[in-house]
Amino acid sequence: MIATQRTLSGSTQSPRSPSSQPFLSVFVTDPVKLGNGVQAYISYRVITKTNFPDYHGPEKIVIRRYSDFVWLRDRLFEKYKGIFIPPVPEKSAVEKFRFSAEFIEMRRQALDIFVNRIASHPDLQQSEDLRTFLQADEETMERARSQEIGIFKKKPADLMQIFKDVQSKVSDVVLGKEKPVEESNPEYEKLKRYIFELEDHLMEAQKHAFRLVKRHRELGQSLSDFGKAVKLLGACEGKHLGKAFTDLGAKSEMLSVKLEKEAHNLLMNFEEPLKDYVRAVQSIKATMVERANAFKHQCELAEAIKLKEINLDKLMLTRSEKVGEAEIEYKELKAEGEEATRRFETIVRLMSEEIVRFQEQKTLDMVIAFHEFAKGQAQLSNEIANAWRSLLPKLEACSSSYT
Repeated sequence: MIATQRTLSGSTQSPRSPSSQPFLSVFVTDPVKLGNGVQAYISYRVITKTNFPDYHGPEKIVIRRYSDFVWLRDRLFEKYKGIFIPPVPEKSAVEKFRFSAEFIEMRRQALDIFVNRIASHPDLQQSEDLRTFLQADEETMERARSQEIGIFKKKPADLMQIFKDVQSKVSDVVLGKEKPVEESNPEYEKLKRYIFELEDHLMEAQKHAFRLVKRHRELGQSLSDFGKAVKLLGACEGKHLGKAFTDLGAKSEMLSVKLEKEAHNLLMNFEEPLKDYVRAVQSIKATMVERANAFKHQCELAEAIKLKEINLDKLMLTRSEKVGEAEIEYKELKAEGEEATRRFETIVRLMSEEIVRFQEQKTLDMVIAFHEFAKGQAQLSNEIANAWRSLLPKLEACSSSYT
């Protein structure tokens, strides 16, 4: 999400202005490096502005670290089956980039988008875990993480690895390669194909966006080096030629700065949004795995119920003394089967709603990203053309003075 939603229902009203409309706006700001060596980490100031009655006051400021955001993401994924839980940005695979200014800003922006997607979601915004994340002091937040059971006892790095492991199995489960239980639904099959194709196309676009950023930086560095060399060359020449070379070198260095700036804009406003949507699609695939598992569990219970029913009929025909016990087991299993069916149907219903919301937001975000890309490239091209054009009279005058 590029244009982060700060209020509900797309409202642009400032949270400071009086209004009866509910709003929940979150700002992830002021990243600060704490600790040293392998214990070092980045903390963030998380500012919440809201008029929700369940929150303690109109504004709250807390300090959070990356593992807290991961905790929130995993809590929501565990509790809200069928909803596409927004993704958190991945950890840097290269240690030396972990605390670079650019990486820290990319991480901050991605975390801001993550938490505001949750805050703007009609179901997730009601989460008790979100309220804890946005309001609890650091000690309470740490205790909440440490007291979790099961999967949540693992470290954030382990949680991310678990998510990656789930992702590695997504294709087999979602595409029905885990036989024999497989959901047969033409509309759902169409959706699965769309999601897998979308991921491929997004990854391809993001790869080339990365190359564009790299090309801008390389060209900027080349212009900077060229500018320095030409200025030194000009210092060795006569008055007119030396001045022309100095101007040429200065323009080259000026343009190198503009190219570096545009490379940064491309990274933050074009490549990163594409990468974020790759992660979002992977979150959808994880929800598809949950749907496949729920369908499989429902089918397995339905089969077990049939067997129990056949066995119960046999016992009743033979007037066995085990009839009473078998009836209890049958009723319990049938209740479990009905609950499994309700869970599966809930996931199906929620996914249908979620995919509409996802496509609407994706359309908006992609339009903004490509608009920013085109605008930046047009502006850069004009500045480059104007810079070189302004040099032509000086170079022509210098050339004519020697003819």
